[in-house]
Amino acid sequence: MATPDSDIITDQDVRAAIPLLRRSQWNVEIAVAKFFDGEGPDLVAEALAAQNVPPPRAPRQENLQQSLLHGQREFTEEYGENSLPWTSQGYATSLDQTKREYGFLLVILLSPEHDDTTSFCREVLMNAEVTSFLNDPTNTMRVWIGDLRDSEAYQVSTALKCTKFPFSALICNTPEISSTSISVVSRLTGPMTASTYLSKLRAAHAARASQLETGRVAHNLQNSERNLRAEQDQAYERSLAQDRERARQRREAEAAAAAAEKARLDAERNATLLAEKRKAWRKWRASKVKPEPGLEEKEIVRIALKLPEAARVMRKFRASDEIEELYAFVECYEDLQAGITEEVEKPEGYEHEFGFRIVSTLPRVVYDVKGGGTIGEKVGRSGNLIVESIFEGEEEEGE
Repeated sequence: MATPDSDIITDQDVRAAIPLLRRSQWNVEIAVAKFFDGEGPDLVAEALAAQNVPPPRAPRQENLQQSLLHGQREFTEEYGENSLPWTSQGYATSLDQTKREYGFLLVILLSPEHDDTTSFCREVLMNAEVTSFLNDPTNTMRVWIGDLRDSEAYQVSTALKCTKFPFSALICNTPEISSTSISVVSRLTGPMTASTYLSKLRAAHAARASQLETGRVAHNLQNSERNLRAEQDQAYERSLAQDRERARQRREAEAAAAAAEKARLDAERNATLLAEKRKAWRKWRASKVKPEPGLEEKEIVRIALKLPEAARVMRKFRASDEIEELYAFVECYEDLQAGITEEVEKPEGYEHEFGFRIVSTLPRVVYDVKGGGTIGEKVGRSGNLIVESIFEGEEEEGE
């Protein structure tokens, strides 16, 4: 008879029964079977091990876009032409766009080895009403169809915990969880008729459409406000840049005008100073012009000068006088005529330039003051000479 220290069914000591129960994962039926039939293989351990063995995986394809296009091509070859809204974008991209646009993403996973796949594709997916619903732009439905043999589709099936085929999952934003949450809101698994599939899909869509529309409007409003602020900021920056450019141009114009005015004043000042020094030089040089030689002097050169704005002037020079003396006489003629011969200082830092040249006509000879020499050497005993303005002469030669 069983006692408080023994098992009621097996009449086994409690201390001996506890290890057996532990090995049986505290399952009494398995422990009793082991007690009477003997311990064979650990069924619980084998069951747990079987659960941990991953299912065989299909070969992984690396190029996601090519695998999607390949799946679409195989589907068309197998089931015929269709108007399903296939997407060539990857799952992650489709998910991200769905989230940003506050729309719906219908994920359809196909396992070609499953018995119900063919009927699901032909009778449900290619059903006219189902196809029309999926293509209706007012439903904001994006459809992603994946073949489980492809790498991405296999990974998606794992992420969505797909355990039964055919498999469809409707995904959309779920703001009740968080402002950035996107979740599966409906699963359509296993075989079903097209009407049942469409009814469940419509119900799940209708349950979320209004909420998503509200979120979409708010999101679009935020985007519009953000874009408006960005445009206003850009317009402000452009206006600021234009103001800066105008200010820069104004400063440059003012600086250029100031520089031009300074240059003008400097030029006027220099011209005035030059004129004053030129006038002072003429007075100084007039006082240094030698008087006309007397009749008693020999070696005299008689010269008839035709001045630009005066009658012919007759003047005698000493043959030993430098040619510069002849030029000085012409330069200071007006002062000499006016009797201005006061003693003045020669202006410092001034190098006088004669604005004329003295020439003979037949033959034409230019008596250049810079060439030096005496009047007697250059002209001889007498000469008829003409005073030509250098600038007028250059213009005539140019013509």
